[in-house]
Amino acid sequence: MSDSEPEIIVRAAQPCVVIGETVPMAELGRVAHRIPELFAWLGGHGIEPAGPPFFKYDVIDMARELTVEVGVAVGSPVPGDGDVVSGTLPGGRYASLTHTGHPDELEAATALLLSWAGERGLRWDMTQTSAGEAWGCRLEFYKSDPATEPDMSRWETELAFRLAD
Repeated sequence: MSDSEPEIIVRAAQPCVVIGETVPMAELGRVAHRIPELFAWLGGHGIEPAGPPFFKYDVIDMARELTVEVGVAVGSPVPGDGDVVSGTLPGGRYASLTHTGHPDELEAATALLLSWAGERGLRWDMTQTSAGEAWGCRLEFYKSDPATEPDMSRWETELAFRLAD
């Protein structure tokens, strides 16, 4: 596993298209299988992606369910249809870390980022609800393309968790 040093970054708001799912943690892979569907939708509408695919975690309750969106940024807002909906990735300050390694190692990378932020007294854009942790924006950007990098131990993933104002 290889991780960059965590840092605070500023992201501009960005239009995107997403497909949302609510799944137990054990079925998170079901959401990942929708990435090709999302890219097929973009291609079918003549829309170029403006960034790598991402997971956006909206509500996290590891013991029960996760509310997750799989998405991709686009250059300008577009109307969705069917399961594909238009959205916006919120702008603001984020704690960020780039992980190089197998996606199964992301739990450890996430723990590193959470610990780093905690040591600095940073607060997350997150609220505890009865459904779990409701995040303003918690992202995983999958920067490696499996078609060109089949070795999952070399995949690059950026974690970006929005900080409270």
